This record gives sequence, structure tokens and C-alpha cells, in this order.
Amino acid sequence: MELAHSLLLNEEALAQITEAKRPVFIFEWLRFLDKVLVTANRVDVKEKQKKLVEQLTGLISSAPGPPTRKLLAKNLATLYSIGDTFTVFQTLDKCNEIIKSKDDTPAYLPTKLAAVACVGAFYDKMGRMLGSSFPDTINNMLKALKSAESQGRGEILLSLQKVLCGLGGAAASCHRDIYKNARSLLTDRSMAVRCAVAKCLLELQNEAVFMWTTELENVATLCYKALEGSNYGVRVEVAKLLGTVMATALLPKHASVMRQNVKRATLEEVLELMATGFLRGGSGFLKSGGEMLKGGGSVSREVRVGITQAYVVFVTTLGGQWLERNFATFLSHVLDLVSHPRATQTHVEAVYSRRCVSFMLRATLGGLLGEKAQIAAGKEICQAISKQMRAVEAVVNDISGENKAGAADVSASQHVMVCALKELGSLVQSLSATASPLIQEPSIGLLETVTSVLLHPSMAARLAAAWCLRCVAVALPYQLTPLLDRCAERINSLKSSPEAVSGYSFAMAALLGGVHQCPLGIPHSKGKLVVSIAEDLLRTAAQNSRLSLQRTQAGWLLLGALMTLGPSLVRYHLPKMLLLWRNVFPRSQKELEAEKARGDAFTWQVTLEGRAGALCAMRSFVAHCPELLTEDVIRRLMTPIECAMTMMSHVPAIIKVHGAHLKASAAMVRLRLYDILALLPPKTYEGSFNALLRELVAEFTLTDNSANTTTSLLRSLCHYDDSVLMGSWLQETDHKCIEDQLQPNSASGSGALEHDPSSIYLRVPVGEAIPGPLPLGVSVIDASVALFGVVFPHVSFKHRLQMLDHFAECIKQAKGIRQQAVQLNIFTAVLSALKGLAENKSTLGPEEVRKSALALVMGALDNPNPILRCAAGEALGRMAQVVGEATFIARMAQTSFDKLKSARDVVSRTGHSLALGCLHRYVGGIGSGQHLKTSVSILLALAQDGSSHEVQTWALHSLALIVDSSGPMYRGYVEPTLSLVLTLLLTVPPSHIEVHQCLGRCLGALITTVGPELQGNGATISTIRSSCLVGCAIMQDHSDSLVQAAAISCLQQLHMFAPRHVNLSSLVPCLCVHLCSPHLLLRRAAVACLRQLAQREAAEVCEYAMSLAKRGGDNNTIHLNITETGLEGVLFGMLDRETDRKLCSDIHDTLGHMLSSLAVEKLSHWLKLCKDVLAATTDVGAPVVVEIEKDEEDSEKKDEMDDDSMFTGLGEDDKSKPSVAPRWVTRVFAADCLCRIILLCENDKAHFDLAAARSAQAKNPKGDQLVLHLSDLIRMAFMAATDHSNQLRMAGLQALEDIIKKFASVPEPEFPGHVILEQYQANVGAALRPAFSPDTPSDITAKACQVCSTWIGSGVVSDLNDLRRVHNLLVSSLDKVQAGKGSSSQLYSESATTMEKLAVLKAWAEVYVVAMNIKKDAESKPAKPVQSGEDDDDEDDMGADVLPPDSLITLVQPELPSLSRLWLAMLRDYALLTLPAEFSSQLPPDGGAFYTPETIDTARLHYRSSWAPVLHAVALWLSSTEFGAAEEKEDVPSALSKAPAISQVASSTTRSFEESVKDRMHLMLGVSIEFLCFPRPEEPIHNVMSCLHALFTLLASPCAKIHIAEDQLLAVELLNVLHRLLLTRDPPAVQLQVTAVVQETIRAAQDHLQRQKAGKGKEEEGEKDSQPSLGEGADTGELVPGKSLVFAAMELLVFILVRHLPQLNARVKESPSHVPLRPQRLPEESARLVANTVSILAELPSLCSPAGSMTILPTVLFLITGVLRETALKTADNSVPVTVTAALQGIKTIITSPLARVEGMQTQWSGLVRSGLASVLENSQPEESRPDMDEVSMLTAITLFLLSASNELVGVIVLQKGCMDRFRNALNSSDPWVQARCYQLLLSVFQHSSRALSTPYIHALAPLMVEKLKAVERSRPGTAAELQAVQEGIRVLENLVGMGEEQNRVQLLALLVPTLISYLLDENAISSAPQVSRALHEFALQNLMRIGPLYPAAFKTVIGAAPELKIRLESAILANQASSRAKAAARLAQPQVQAAPTIKLKTNFF
Repeated sequence: MELAHSLLLNEEALAQITEAKRPVFIFEWLRFLDKVLVTANRVDVKEKQKKLVEQLTGLISSAPGPPTRKLLAKNLATLYSIGDTFTVFQTLDKCNEIIKSKDDTPAYLPTKLAAVACVGAFYDKMGRMLGSSFPDTINNMLKALKSAESQGRGEILLSLQKVLCGLGGAAASCHRDIYKNARSLLTDRSMAVRCAVAKCLLELQNEAVFMWTTELENVATLCYKALEGSNYGVRVEVAKLLGTVMATALLPKHASVMRQNVKRATLEEVLELMATGFLRGGSGFLKSGGEMLKGGGSVSREVRVGITQAYVVFVTTLGGQWLERNFATFLSHVLDLVSHPRATQTHVEAVYSRRCVSFMLRATLGGLLGEKAQIAAGKEICQAISKQMRAVEAVVNDISGENKAGAADVSASQHVMVCALKELGSLVQSLSATASPLIQEPSIGLLETVTSVLLHPSMAARLAAAWCLRCVAVALPYQLTPLLDRCAERINSLKSSPEAVSGYSFAMAALLGGVHQCPLGIPHSKGKLVVSIAEDLLRTAAQNSRLSLQRTQAGWLLLGALMTLGPSLVRYHLPKMLLLWRNVFPRSQKELEAEKARGDAFTWQVTLEGRAGALCAMRSFVAHCPELLTEDVIRRLMTPIECAMTMMSHVPAIIKVHGAHLKASAAMVRLRLYDILALLPPKTYEGSFNALLRELVAEFTLTDNSANTTTSLLRSLCHYDDSVLMGSWLQETDHKCIEDQLQPNSASGSGALEHDPSSIYLRVPVGEAIPGPLPLGVSVIDASVALFGVVFPHVSFKHRLQMLDHFAECIKQAKGIRQQAVQLNIFTAVLSALKGLAENKSTLGPEEVRKSALALVMGALDNPNPILRCAAGEALGRMAQVVGEATFIARMAQTSFDKLKSARDVVSRTGHSLALGCLHRYVGGIGSGQHLKTSVSILLALAQDGSSHEVQTWALHSLALIVDSSGPMYRGYVEPTLSLVLTLLLTVPPSHIEVHQCLGRCLGALITTVGPELQGNGATISTIRSSCLVGCAIMQDHSDSLVQAAAISCLQQLHMFAPRHVNLSSLVPCLCVHLCSPHLLLRRAAVACLRQLAQREAAEVCEYAMSLAKRGGDNNTIHLNITETGLEGVLFGMLDRETDRKLCSDIHDTLGHMLSSLAVEKLSHWLKLCKDVLAATTDVGAPVVVEIEKDEEDSEKKDEMDDDSMFTGLGEDDKSKPSVAPRWVTRVFAADCLCRIILLCENDKAHFDLAAARSAQAKNPKGDQLVLHLSDLIRMAFMAATDHSNQLRMAGLQALEDIIKKFASVPEPEFPGHVILEQYQANVGAALRPAFSPDTPSDITAKACQVCSTWIGSGVVSDLNDLRRVHNLLVSSLDKVQAGKGSSSQLYSESATTMEKLAVLKAWAEVYVVAMNIKKDAESKPAKPVQSGEDDDDEDDMGADVLPPDSLITLVQPELPSLSRLWLAMLRDYALLTLPAEFSSQLPPDGGAFYTPETIDTARLHYRSSWAPVLHAVALWLSSTEFGAAEEKEDVPSALSKAPAISQVASSTTRSFEESVKDRMHLMLGVSIEFLCFPRPEEPIHNVMSCLHALFTLLASPCAKIHIAEDQLLAVELLNVLHRLLLTRDPPAVQLQVTAVVQETIRAAQDHLQRQKAGKGKEEEGEKDSQPSLGEGADTGELVPGKSLVFAAMELLVFILVRHLPQLNARVKESPSHVPLRPQRLPEESARLVANTVSILAELPSLCSPAGSMTILPTVLFLITGVLRETALKTADNSVPVTVTAALQGIKTIITSPLARVEGMQTQWSGLVRSGLASVLENSQPEESRPDMDEVSMLTAITLFLLSASNELVGVIVLQKGCMDRFRNALNSSDPWVQARCYQLLLSVFQHSSRALSTPYIHALAPLMVEKLKAVERSRPGTAAELQAVQEGIRVLENLVGMGEEQNRVQLLALLVPTLISYLLDENAISSAPQVSRALHEFALQNLMRIGPLYPAAFKTVIGAAPELKIRLESAILANQASSRAKAAARLAQPQVQAAPTIKLKTNFF
């Protein structure tokens, strides 16, 4: 392949390769040429042009395939446009010659087609440069067109399109000729040709004025004819042509019209023309007058669907603004279509027409109009509805009957109503909360209008109105409860009107069905209301025969709808429901018989409807309340169900007696019965299987049904991938909802609410806008098929065999179309059964069952109907899966092999090839491995069968299935398959789209099979990879969008396995172009691919997209909307237009990936994107006014101006672009993106530090910091938080909270002491205020409370008066909370109220916690000294800015009494709600303080999210008021406000303070321990922290300490729970807090022990030894795990130590794999943690009795010395790590403990102390492995032992020697710091009171010291540290002199004085000596002058003995006196120096 990459074709290389590979080589060369020509040097190209032209023209006659000829033509044209154009006419003539040639053989065809393609490309590229040659060319092509076959016709037409495009208006002379020749081909039998004609004419109409003036009607008629019998592709193209021509006729695009005074069409004429097509199709209009009167045949569905699409194209072409201005006309026209009798000749036709009209409205209104315009459109629709309704009322109220025509009008009006209401509902639902102006404006009266339709005579209209109300309620949940009440009230007042009963019950059912979409729900009482209405209707049904039917239906409908509210509500009404169900059906067989005998047709109809209703309500119950389905309930349900089954068999007889009109009601009963049985476990109705199966089989084999109805389930039971064979890929287009009408099964796509009213309350299937149940006839068959699949696996083999034989018989009996229908139904049932078997993992049965099944299936594999063949193949695969035996599979495969080898007909070859594919698909590669080779060889052969494209399609599809399922086993066949795929891609004509799609599937499967190997560089792999890339390139160039989509998914696979080899620079622009494709599947594929690319290479993707935008400027053929916002902007724009779920979620993901990798670098760009989306709010209501400080207002105004003008600017300058302001969904997404951006910036602190950001920006102006955009962030959050849309308000408040949390502490550099958020307090206040208005939904208020508490607690605002604004919002909410449960009229469910109240309490709790923390900090700071009087005014000034220590607390204080009560009540509720299910009987029957028993499940969630801060707050309150002691004294009753008054007084006297402390303590500890036992992993960490803080605060108060110490088991449990918490939670903060709680617990125990000891001490003055010792471990020293507090604490502490210092664990060292680690510095948090742990450890022995402490001391000492060993490491600044300090402190605590004085423990104790010291000595031994050991800390530890435990250590020679060694090493250390510390420590040892201890050390170490100090004379200290060491040494010597006895003094001084004098410098050297040396001199001098007077006699003796010493000393003294005099003189000379520094400080603040 590499050889193909040259400018000229490498002919030697071409000659060497095999014939088969040549086309690929040539194609690869052309591909290379295509890329290189554009970029190559023009001179090079011109040099080689002649040769190149020869090579390329030579290829024309080499019969190139379709992709090759396309590229060839493109390259030739490019070559001429870049190089010289001399020879272009020769080449053109050559092509024309070829086209004229009379050779019609198939072999010459490719050459002809290539010539045609070249001509097109030349004109397309060079256009008018080719001058006057075009008439000949065009005539030549038109001549050829007449005689060409279909492929040639298509190619010529496409070429003509290019010629027209290139020449523009210049070709006017030929326009008529082209038009005449082309138009006849619009009805060509080849669909590809029709498409080509439509494209050609579309190009023609750009310039040919006659097409949309004089010929307009003919063009329209032509298009209608072209649509007859069309496929989807033709419909799309023809609709495009028709819509564009009509739009151009209305608004011509260019000036030519103005010149030729042509009559322009009016809107009425154009619409009239389109309507003709919609209503009459292609039969012409004027000619068929007579036929029209007769009301001839209806329009073909294809035409209607095509024209529907054309309407959409028409409006889209005219644009959104046109639609806004002309919406009224358009609406009335469209609604007239559906009221026309021709559009509604049968019910199904009417439904189809309605669907088409709905589609027109949705596609135009929903996509082209912005939110404002949509609201205006909503008004129009309302007016249309009320106009219709007035007409209807006039007819209904017209009693005299004069208005005969009226009845027809009423029936026509129902369809208009359905369309209008459906669109109105969709509109409101898509607008969501932004639709509120539409609802609230009285002049529109939307709700009145819609509810008036509930009384329409037609059921369809009433249902549509009910649906519309449901949409309103879902969009605006605050309307839900009022609407329900209103309907209930109307049902009660209009009981006597059948329409009212039916209409209002529909509305109520619809509203109840919408509740699940409204998270806030409805009040519980509404359930009772519905039940009472329904009961009343059912009870009174029999009273009035005129109403009995409606009342029965309405009653059951309401009960069915009630079930959708879920178990928590239904639970209360279940007994009543079971009773009602039982009473509808006869109790016994006898009653049934009796019933049959009596009754007339009408009572039977009511009875059947009632029973159907009851079954429907049951089904709803089973579907929506599975939790209530206990065995008992199922048993009670089965009674009526079994009765219904028995009744079924009697019904045919009843119908015979009373007439066929009961059939529908009977069918409805059957449908409901099947539906509920399918939901129940089959075991429950095993007994009735026989009867049931008879019914089911009769149902779908159409035994009693004369119509040939087919089921709609076959598609869904077949595999999704097989859609390419069945054509059901139509499901996945933008036109899905109208294209459904054209599918082959019965009534396909004719779903409508009136077919099954119960669907109005059921969940809408995913992806549908409105439920569309199919007509009853189809639904019953569907239900029977589905139930058959459920029951079949549970039926005995005997019955299975009977049924299968029966099926074969049924198929044999039926003939013609009926046979097809029966067969389809049977196959669907069999598939359903096999699927059921597979899901149940059961088998098919013995041999005869298999035989029968196999015969049935095999028979259908040669059925002419492709859908049946598909089903048969699928069934075969499923059978193989269920049987799962190799022999059976082999037999099946062999049958197909034999058949394929012999058969020649298309049908059996396609059927059996699919059979092979399905076998492999369901058995997998392993099960079918032995047939792989045969299958592949057969299918490869079939795929090459060029005579039948159908065979190729099926064979390739099967091949793809085999490749997919075989996995790596297929690896051996990859190369042949791949070369076949390439060959076919290069040769199969592009019009055979299905073949190309299957080739795409094969290629994708092959890429997956090779997988990661594709990265390799071997020769074979490179070939495979390049083949794949060529294949993808061919498919990317295909004209069909599905093939392009396949190409994209193949490239996506390739990119996954071999990312380096996929060229993004060409792929990304191609994807960007596809984003605007009209085909949903292609857009999906493009976005899915972008999503994958953005995950890895977001930056590159964005760059390539931008480069496309820049290129797009010079090439206008691509209509791309990439502007400076780049690809991100386009994707945001798509979110406004796209409705497809999958597509939108992929766009979200793609944007998310881009954001994650790019947002931080391109901050401004992304923030601007979000801001532009958010700023485009629909200002329907008045904007919220913000009070902003003056200086900021101007800049804000300026910004706003810019924003607005920017957005209006968009609309003005560019009318053509359908730009719609972003919709609310997109704005919510943008607000979420904002939060994500803030989160992404977290890692870099500069984003949150204004000073740092400014300096960074000064250094690098391109850089960007988040903090610089703070005003934009606040502004965006503010815009979102004050929007109409509730979702957006939530997102805005969330963003605001994030901003406050992140920026609260960012200081303002210009105003020290202030933070930057302060200036935005007005914005924050204004954003929060609306959320507290009374009509705001609870969830928003709850969120706003959260933001309030964050804002108040953030400490941004220091002025109390400013804080009051936000604080007052919380105060007002608190009043709401105190108002009690059922105060205001409720709109939402009780749990919404719970949520709001708990949010308020949580917010207060958070504020209180912050306030208390501030107060605590203020108290712990030292008070400022009071300044003197004159400074007073200055102090006041300060007071305004600095928070007085308790300011925030003063805001909370007044509310505390009520708050504390509410908090405690809430905790009590929470405690009860966390009880396990088995204690549910203990819950109070009437709910808690803030929840009702009905909403207990949802309430739990709200409590769960808010209890933690409240717990913390209560703990703070309890500890600050000594457990509410103060409050107890004031008002005892308040704490028990829930109890009734009398008992309160009584109890308050008896309940002592201690008891209430105990209760509260139990509550607090209970809640905490329950939570900490099992914090759910998803629990936020701050809940855990709050809980720990609460425990810590609680235990800090004395009352609590007493409580927990008295009950030791409680403390043990607490410690065990904390231990568990440590095991599961890592963050250091949690662990630190845990140690704090442990510390408090231990302290409590210590205090308790002290109290006990003190009490004991008093008692037993007399008897000393009789009592056991106090403390744990008593006399034995045994600690019992589980009961011992000390043991529990040890367990927890050891865990922490070993976690952070694993080396402490002795077992680790022993393990063979252990590598000794070098000790490392712990991170700061870990160090603090270890230090805390060590200090707690050291406290533990004090809790034990002497014996107990002896038990734990060895462990404790082992751990502490271990910590010392591991963490005593040198630091650069010689600071001591906290862990070391703690360890040393711990050693001291232990050694000085009173245990040493206990008798009887002496020997043990001294053993312990000695071992401890021995460990330290061992650890401090100098080792190579530990060069950075901190000797000083080790020496300190040794000294501690020596000083504190001298008695135990005196005379232990070994230890003494070790200690001396360590000191000696330290003295000899090279580090002066170590020496200095060593001298200090030695001093303390030398001075020890016990001489027995100190003397040996003095003897051993003093000589060494003297030596060291003497040596200093030779090397004077050079640094301060060395100087310090010398000074410390001298101090020790001086002390030794002082300790010595008088008689030895002279000898001691003789050591000291000469040393000191040797440090003195002579006067000459002193001035030049370094600073340190001089300091040593002065130090020595001062010491000498001090020692002299102390020991005068001895001093004299020493000095006298050495005269040279005396001389040095004297000269030094003299020099010193002289210098001091000079200094004093200098001091007098400049007295004012002193004041300078203070001034300096003020200015130089930094």
C-alpha cells in the first residue's frame, strides 16, 4: 500500500500485484492524490500534469467501480483547476465520446459511468470557465439518459445536478430541457433514480424561475406521484424538493423575480396546493371533480407521510421568524387538514392523519421557535381550541335539531381537538416551569379552555384534554393539587352528565398518573378523596341506566390510576380494594350459571366493562405496588381472576344471544386478563393452564376472528441488528412517529389514547411523547402472544407438542393473505415462548417436541415474506440455544448447508444463510466452532453473487453475525473476508444501500475480532489495518447516511484499538459536518464517535473543528455553524434542537469530557460559553431588582448592555440561521457545567487567590484564573437562581453555594481584613429572597436554606445589619416550621413539607455550629489589653469591621429555646425512623414531629440528609447549657411539648433533671453509635465528621462524662464502633477527630476513677489491705475483651499506629518477604495523629489497678519506644517532630507514675523500666541503615529514664555502659547542635540529686568534655551553632566546679580557667576576627570576670601559677574597657534614633 503513495501512479508496482488487488491499489493511489494535490507545490504539479492526465484518463476506460470513479473524477477536476487548463476540452470531448458510444454491454457500463462522473466533476469545479461547451454536453447527457438503464440514469442525473451547480444562472438556456427530461423520471421504478431526479430538480429550482411560478402546480403533482410506492430515501428527497419549491414560490430567494414581473404565489395558494396532496394524493385536482363527490379511495399512506415531511421542510426553509409571524394561518390550515372528511374516512385513517398533523406541529413549533415565541403559539392554540369548542357546544345545545350538518362537524372537531391539545400538552411540557405565564395569564385562560373540552361528546377529545392537563401538571407541579380538587369537585357536582363523569375522571386519572414525574408529590389525603369518589361512582352506577356505563368505567379508571401512587399510599386502601374486586365477579360456578340466564344486552355490556375495569385496576396494582404482593394478597386476587377465566368460556354463548356489539367489551376483558396474568407468577394459576392456553392459541391463530390481524410484537422479539433485513431501521429516524404508519403489521403506528383509556395514567414508554396504545384487536393479540411466552416454559411436554402440531395445522388450513397473518402471529408466539424458555433456563422438551418445532421453523425459512424468514432464523437460533445439544445443532446446520448448496432461488438462499448466522449468534463461537469453516466458505461464496443483491445482503449480514459471535476463533478467516469486503465495496453500485450497510457491519465485526492486535507493526497486521482504513474511506464517501454512520462506527472501533493510526485531522471535520445531517442515525454516530475521541484527545478534537470553521469560510458548500465558540458551541446548540435521549446523553458526555480536559486552560472561553447560554433567559416575568453598591452599578449596566445587544445582534444580521435562544434544559446543563468548572479548578490554589492570580496574570497574560471571573460566576449563578425554570433555579442555587464555599476565604488585597465576596452580598441576598416566597416549591426552599446557612457561616459578612437580610429569611422559615403540621393549604405531599422543615432546622444548626465555633475562638484568644484614654476613638473605629466575639451568636440566641426543642424533636424522630423493620410496631401511630406515618419511606431520606448538623448543634447546646439545666429551671414543660398538657405537669414534677440528662444522653449516643456502626459508603464524609464533633462536644461536658463513665459497657461499645469506623474511613481528619473522642472518653473514665478513689479513701481510713484495688484488672491484672475499656482503647490505638507506622508490627518483620524500610518522615496530618495516639496510650495505665497496669505496660512501652525509633529523624531546622515530643512526654508520664511506690510490684516495675531503657539504647545504636537518626531525641529519652527512674537503674552496669556510649558518641559528633544538646542533657544528669547515679557518669564523661573544650583553641568556632556548643560545654564545666568540694576546687578551676583564657584574642587580632570568634572572646571574658569574684582564692592560685595567662587576661580587660567607653559616647550623640522603627512599620506593611 505504501507504494501507492506517490504523485504519479507507480505502474511497475501495479503490474507486480495480483489482478484482485489492483482496484484497491488504484483506489489507494487516488485517495493519496486527492489529499496531496491540494497541498502540493503548483510547479511540481504542472511538470507532471501531462503524465498524470494520461494516467487518470486511462483509468476512465479501465471500468472503475463506483467509489473509484467518484474519486477519479474529483482528482481530474482538481488537477485542472490547479494546473493548466489547456487539455481540459480534449478530456471533455473524450468523455462525451464515451457517453455517446452505442456499446450497451454490462462490461462497458462502468467506463460510461466514469465518463459521466468526470463531466459532472469538471463543471462542478470549474463551472463557467468551461464556457460555451455546456449545451452540447447537456444535450449529450440527456440523450444518453433516454436509453440508459437505472444505474446510468441515476449517475447522469447526479452529474447534471453538478453541472447545474457549477454553471449557476449561466445554463438558463438548457433549464427547460433538463426539466422536461427529468420530470418523467420522478416516477421511475428504481427508487435510486427517483432520489437522483429529486436532487437534480432541487438544484434546478435554484435558478429556474418557471419551476416555482408557472410550473408550480405541475411540480407539486409530479412530487405527489413520485411519493406513491416510495421508500424512505425517496420520501426524504422528494419532500425536500417539494418543501423548498413551495417556500421559494412564497419568498423567492433572489432578485431575478423582481426583474421578471412574475406573479408571486400567496400563502393561501401554496398551502392549498400542499393540502391537495395531503387529502387527494397524486390523482390530480381539477380532473377528478366527479370522483371527489363520490368520495373515492383514500390517499396512499406513503404520499401522506411524504407530504407531511414536505410541510416541515417548507416551514423550516422559511425559518422561525416567518413561522412566528404566520403561525395563526399555519395552525388553522393544518387543523383544517385533519378535520377534512377525506383525511378521516376510517378510524385508523383518522388516527394516521392526526399523527401527521401532530408531527408537522411538533417538528416546526418545537424546533424553530424560542421559548417566548412558543408561549405566543400556545395562546394561538388555546384560541383555536376554544373556537372549536364553542362550535361544538352550539351543536350539542341545539335541541331543535335544525343544525343537521352539525353532527358531522362534531365528529370532525374531535380530531382537531386531539391534535391541538396534544401539541399544547407537548409545548407546555417542553417549556416546563417557563410555561407559567401561559397558565397564569387570565386573558388566555388555558386551564379553562382545556377543562371545557373534558365535556366534549367524543371520547378521543376528552382523553386528549385529560392528557394535556397531565402535561400542565408535570410542567408546573404546583397546579397538580388544585387541578385534582377542581376535577373532584366537578365530578361531584356534574354527576348526572355522562360526558362530565367520563371527562373529569379521565382528567383525574391522568393527573394521578403524572404524580410520579413530580418529585414533590401530592398530599396523602388526595388518595382518600379519589377512593371515595370512585366508590361512590361504582355504588351509584346501577341507579341510572343512562350513566351506568360511564360511572362504572370512571370508577375503575380512578382506582387503577390510584395504584400508580405506589405502595405507601395504596397500603391504606388495600383491604377495601380487595373487597371491591371480589364483589365484581360471581362467587361460585352456580352464580355464574345463574348470571348467564338473566340480563339483557345492555346489562351485559355494563357487566363486562365493569369486570374489564376491575381487572385493569388489579393489573395496575400488581405493576405499581409489587411490595404489597404478599402470598396472602395474591391468593385473594386469584379468586376474581380465576372467576374471570371461567367466565371467558361462557362469553361466546352470551354474544350469540345478545348480539355482536358485545365483542369489543369481551375482547377488553380478555386483554385485561392476559395483562394481569403476565405480571403474576405462573405458579399461581397452574390449575387453569389448559383453559387459558386454549384461549391464547385461539386468539393469535385468529380462530374466531375473521380479520387478518397481525401482532405488532414480532419486530421487538427479533434481534435489533436484523433490522437491515426487515427495513425496521425506519424506527430510528427523526420521522419515526409518522414512518411507523408504513410498517407492514396491522394498524402499525396507529396508536391513540382512545384505544385504551387506562394508558392515560400508565408510564409513557421511553422515547415516546404520548402513550399510543394500538387498537383493541391488535392489543389483544399482542397480550396473548406475550402471555404465551410467559406460560409456555411451565407447560408439560405433552401439551407443548399438541400446540406445535396445532400451529402447523393452522398454517396449512389458512390460504393467501390470511395464511401470512396466521403465520406471523404463530411465529411471534413461538419466538416469545423460546425467549421465555431461555430466560427460565429450561429446555424445549424431548425429541418429538423438537421435531415438531423444527419442522414449523424450517418451513418458514423459504417463505417469500422477508419478515417471516427473519423470524424463522431467529427462532432457529433460539431453539439451538434452548436445546443446547451438539448433535441437534449439527443437524440444523447440515440441513442449511445442503439446502444452500443445491438451492438456486433467492428466497431459500436468503433464509438459510440467515439461519446459519442465527445459529452462531445464539450458540456462540465455542458451540458452533466445528461448522465455522463450512459456514464461512458458503457465505463468502453467496456474498459474491452479483446477480441478486438480496442474497448478498442476507449472506453478508449472516457473515457479520458469525464474525461477531466467533471472536478470536475467526482470526484465521479475517484476510479472505476482508478482501471480499473491500472488493464488494469497490464494485457494488451505491444504490444497493443494504449491501453497503451489511458490508459496514462486517468490517466493524472484523475490526473487533482483530482487536488490540491492530496496533502491531507486522506486515500482515499493517495490511489488515490499511485495508480497514480503505474500507472506511469508501464508506465515508458513500451518499447514504446509514453507510456513512457505519463508516464512523468502524473508525471509532479502530480508534479504540489503534488510536495512532486514525487520522483525526480528516475524521473530526467530517464528524462536525455530520452534526448538521438531517439523519438521526448519522448524527448519533458522529456524536458517539466524538464522545470517544474527546475522552482521550479533547484538545486536538477542538482544534481540528476550529480549523474546519476557518476553512469553511472559503468553501460555502458546507453549511456549518461552527463559529468562534468552536465545536463546544455547536454541541450546546444541538442540545436545544435534539430530542433523542441517546443523542443528548452522548452530547452531555462529550461536552463533559471536553470540559474536564480543557476548561481550566481555556477558562474565559468556557465561562463565556456558559454565560452566553445562561444569559439568554426568556424575560417573561419582570427581572429581579438587585440593590448593588453605586460604584459597581455602572460597570454592571455596561455588561448588561453588551449582553443584550450581543444577543439581539445575532437575530438581526443573520436572518437565515434558525437561531433559537437556548432552552431551559440546555441552560440547566450550562449551570451544571459552571459547577464542574469550579470543581475542576480546585487543584490549583492560584484560582482562589486574587493576589496570586493577579501576579500570575502579570507574568503570563495568556493565563487565566477563576478568581478574576468572580463577578461573572456570581452573575451566572444569580441569573440561574432567579429564573422561571425550577430545575434551573436549583442548579443556580447549587452553583451559588459552590461559589460561596470556594471563595469565602479569599482576601481582598486592596482592603486588608476584607474578603472579595463582601461586595456581592446584595446579589446573594437578592438571589436567595425569591426562594423563600410562599409559592416556591419545597425543594427549592430547602436548597436555598442550605445556601443561606453556607453564606452566614462563611464569615464573609462581618456587619450584623448586613447579615440580618439573609438571617431574616431563615427566621421567617423557622416561624413556618413552628406553625405545626397541617397549617397551610397543602400543594405537595407531606414529605415535601418534611423536607422543607428539616432543611430549615439543618440550616439553623449549621449557623449555630459556626457561631459557637467563632465564640470559642474568640474566648480562647487572649483578651486585648485595654488601651489608654486618648486612644479610645480609634478603638471604636475598629469595632465596626472586626466581628465582636459573639456577634453571630447574638443572632441565634433569641431563637435557641424554640430551636433546641425542635432539634431534639427531630433527633427523636430520626432515632425512631432508623429502627430496623422488626421494631416498626414501636413507631408512634400518628407520625413524628415532622413526618406523617404515610410518608415514612420518603421522610427517612430527608432525615438522613439533615440529621448530622442538628446532632452537632444539639451537642453544642447541651454542653453550653449544662444539659439544658438553665432551660429546665425556666420552663420544664417546653421539653415535652408533644405530651398533652395534664400529663406534662404531672410528669415534670416526677422527672428529675438527672433523668432528662439520661434520656438526652441516650438519644445522642444512640443516634451517633447507630450511624457510626454502619455509615453507608455513599454517606458524605462531613456527616461522619459532624457526628464525631458532636460526640467530642458532648463528652467535653461534665454531665456527659459522668454518664458515660458510670456505664462502662457504653464506653466500650463507643470505642469499638470508632475502631470499626477507622477501618472503613481513610481521611486523616476523621481519624484525628476519632482520637479526640477517645481522649475524652478516657478522661471521663479517669475522672470517675478519681472520684471512686476519693470516696474509697474516706471510707477505709481503717482497713487498709482488705479491699481489692480499684481500676481495671483488679488484683489479677486480667482485662476482659468486650468489657474492658482499656482493652478497647488499646485495640483502636494500636490499629492507628500500625496503619501509619507499619514497621511497629513485629509480625511484619518476621515475615520472610519483609524488606526493612528506611524510616520516612510522616506527613503532617499523620504525625499529629500518631502523636495524639501516643499521648492517649500513656494515659491508659492510670485507668488500671497496679496489677492491670502491669499487664498493659510492656505493650505500651514497646509501642512508644517503637514510635520514638521510627519517627526520631533529623530535620533541617533541628525542630523536634510532634510524634517525638509526644513519645518523650509519654515515657515521662509512665516512668513518673505512682506505680513505682506500690508494694509488691517493685521487681516487676524495675524489670519494666530497665527493659524500656534497654530498648531505647538498642534503638539508638548508630547504624549505616539509619544515617538520619535523631541522636538528640534518643539521648533525651535516655536522660528521661536516668532522671525519673534513678532508683531502678543505679548500678546496672550493662545499661550504664550503654548510656555512656551514647553520650560519648554524641560528644564526638560532628554536628554542633548535637554536641550542644548533649552538654545540656549531661548537665541535668550530673546535677541529679542521687549521687549514686551521677558519679559514674561524671567520672566517665568529664575528661572527654575537657578534652573537647580544650581543643577549641586550635579550631575556633565558625558558626553560631558551634559557638553555642562551646558555650553549653563551658556551662557544664562551671557547674561541675560549683558541685565540687572546696578542697578539689583549685584542681577543677585549673581545668576551666586556662580553657577560657585560651579563647581570648589579643587586641590586634580582635578587630579583624570574624563575628563568631569575637563572640567567643566576649563570652570567655565575661565568664572569667564572673568566676573570679565567686572563688577568689582558688582563682588567684590558678592565675598565679601561669604568668602568660595573667598577661592575656589583663590586656583583654583593658581593651574591653576602652571599647565600652567609645560606645557610650556614640550613644549620647544621636538620641532620636529610637523612634524610627515604629513609623517604618506602619508604612511598610508587607
